[in-house]
Order: sequence, then C-alpha cells, then structure tokens
Amino acid sequence: MELRQLKYFQLVCQLGSITNAAEQAHIAQPAMSIAIQKLEEELGVQLLDRSQKKIKVTSAGCVFFKRVGDILTRVENSVLEMKDYGSFHRENLRIGIPPMLGAMLFPYIFSKFQKEHPYLYITVIEEGSLTIAGMLEKGELDIGIIIISNLSSQLDTISITTSEVFVCLPIGHPLTQLSRIPLQELRGEQFLLFKEDTFSHQLVVEECTKNQFSPRIVVSSSQIETIIGLVEQGVGITFLLEPIARKHSNVASLPLANSLSVTAGLAWNKNRYLSNATQAFISAIQNFSV
Repeated sequence: MELRQLKYFQLVCQLGSITNAAEQAHIAQPAMSIAIQKLEEELGVQLLDRSQKKIKVTSAGCVFFKRVGDILTRVENSVLEMKDYGSFHRENLRIGIPPMLGAMLFPYIFSKFQKEHPYLYITVIEEGSLTIAGMLEKGELDIGIIIISNLSSQLDTISITTSEVFVCLPIGHPLTQLSRIPLQELRGEQFLLFKEDTFSHQLVVEECTKNQFSPRIVVSSSQIETIIGLVEQGVGITFLLEPIARKHSNVASLPLANSLSVTAGLAWNKNRYLSNATQAFISAIQNFSV
C-alpha cells in the first residue's frame, strides 16, 4: 500500500469522479483507476461501486475514507514537524486578523512577541473573523486573532479580551443626548458596516433582526478610517468595539441600551501540527492583557 494510492482514493471520494480526481492529481485517468483497483485487491474489499454511471463509495469505502483522512493528516503533520525541527528561527508565521482587532490588539501583541522572538517573520492576512476561521480549518493559516464566538469544533481558542460594542454617530446627532441607545431607535439610520465576512457585520444584522427590522446598509468596507470618515461626514452610523470607538474623538460613541459584548482571542486548528513558532506565539499571548 502506497501513500499515493490513499491520496488518489481520497480525491475520488471528495470529487465523486475518477476523471476529475485524475485531472486534479495531474495523472492519466487509467493510471488513477489501476492504482485504486490495486488498493482494493490488497485490502480485499470493494471501495468504489462502478456499476452506475456516477461513481459511488461503498459502505466499506466510507469507513476507509475516514481512516485515510486521519492517516494522511498524521503523515502531513509528521512531515511538517520534521521540517520544523531545528528551523525555528527561519519560520514564517501566518496570522489572520480582522481590521478592527488588528487596530485594537495587534500592535501590542506583536510588540510583546517580537521582543521575545526577534528573528521570527510574521505574515499578516487581513480578513473578517468568519473568513479567517475557515482558513484555519483548511490549514491556510497558522493562527488567527478573531472573535471566538460560535467557532467550529476543529478550532481551539484562548480568550484575550472582552469588549463592549459601541454605536458611533456624527457629533450633534439627536441620539447623542442619550446615555445608552436602544437599538430600535436606529431603525431609520443608514448603517456603515464592515464586510459580510466579519463577525461584527453578522452580529449587528442579527441584533437588528431580533428587534424586528432590517438595517439599511449603505456601505460595507474593510477599512476603519473609511467608515469613521463617513460617520464624521454624517453619512450614517457604525458599530465599533469600545477601545477603538474611544480613540476617535471626531465622532460620538455610546453603548447600546441592551449591551452587546464580544470576546477576542487566539484560534488555531487543533487537528493540525502546531509549529514551534505557533506554539511560541500561543505561549507568549496566554498572559497578555489589554
């Protein structure tokens, strides 16, 4: 039994086609078929039902598919571990950070980490929390600094800080006379939100739905300064975490009547090998406080 046979079988199961699997693996279709047939002969069971026009995985094939996924993940992790061994100082750490958390946390986190590990190189990918969570699940990132609510069971997390969500309005807006703003009072406002792949966008829309209205979203952006600039010009309102909202004195910032809080933290894929650099980053941030 060879690893390539296991990879071929996994591809066929995932794509539902020997032809498509062969194309993705960059081999001829007959070679793919022969490799899987030899695998079936060695195992003594039929993995694929070829009697119909569309390939189907047999019951034995379904069991084997689950085992193959675990085997290939373990092999991949072992290879990564060996490559990682002794190469700590040369490693590139891939970190995903949403715009708002990047502005609020990353300068402090990076400063602390870099003092302890000055030779490590960090690549920052700026996306929304929801996109970053998906990238962590696929192994496209080493770690994420994201909102850690409602995450997949594939991800482990460490809490860093909890912050309240504030409403940001133009200075002089009538609602700034209140100490706390009822969300339903924002029904007629124009909303300026972060993009749909952000947790904050999802949270605001869900809360508006609970209050029986749909927000009138006129701008979605990934840039804090763009959104704040539009609020300052009276285009609409937005929602920021309190530490970020407090920094912008050119707009008015107030909490909601029914307060909303979110927890930011580190997240990583617990099923994938954690490099020395990733483990060092987790360790450095465990006692971090804002």
